Amino acid sequence: MVKLARENRSKFLKVKCPDCENEQIIFDRACTQVDCIVCGSNLATPTGGKAQIKAEIITAFE
Repeated sequence: MVKLARENRSKFLKVKCPDCENEQIIFDRACTQVDCIVCGSNLATPTGGKAQIKAEIITAFE
């Protein structure tokens, strides 16, 4: 029963960069800073759990 409760806690997110509008997929629990691959803008900052997402979330993949 514990195994069922732990499934699907994290997701991959498709986000849009606020500066250059590039779309890329990031992990919602990133443990390192995630930067845009085009312009280098910061998209996500780690917080110890879920990352602080600084970009517009377009969709979530489970």
